[in-house]
Amino acid sequence: MIIEIIILIMAIILVIYIIYQYNGLIQLRNRVKNAWSQIDVQLKRRADLIPNLVETVKGYAKHEKTVFENVTKARSSLMNAKTVQENAEANNMLTDSLKSLFAVAENYPELKASENFRQLQAQLSETEDKIAYSRQCYNDTVLMFNNKVQMFPSNILASLFHFTEAEYFEIAESDRVVPEVKF
Repeated sequence: MIIEIIILIMAIILVIYIIYQYNGLIQLRNRVKNAWSQIDVQLKRRADLIPNLVETVKGYAKHEKTVFENVTKARSSLMNAKTVQENAEANNMLTDSLKSLFAVAENYPELKASENFRQLQAQLSETEDKIAYSRQCYNDTVLMFNNKVQMFPSNILASLFHFTEAEYFEIAESDRVVPEVKF
């Protein structure tokens, strides 16, 4: 009789532990999804600002057609990206094309002095900061989730219920190179 009660108590404890681990995996998976949606919101905001920025610069720099085409193409890629990897690649392409756009703007002092351009540039800069913060939050959440998926004993439950590792939002290899500064 006592052995049966001990076995029953151990079974109940095991069931409670499995439920706890499973719910922890669900919670972390949902945090990853939420963190990704935060990045998505900021990327959408940036994508919405870009046509206004391009139109403002176009008014001053009509002969810079390839720069505008590259920005438009990169924005389109970002809007059509589905996976974390596709988003990261499109995001990096857009960042590079925006650098070119701002380089063009440097050649037009009257454009840099334009209030509309300065406001758009400030909003874009603010959005870039939010994107960087959202990426960091996303990657931190992915780390916690991936740890839970990989570490014993939760990895057994993760495997049993088909939880797979989430992808990190990574920068392009070319952005990892430290720029050389010469005086």
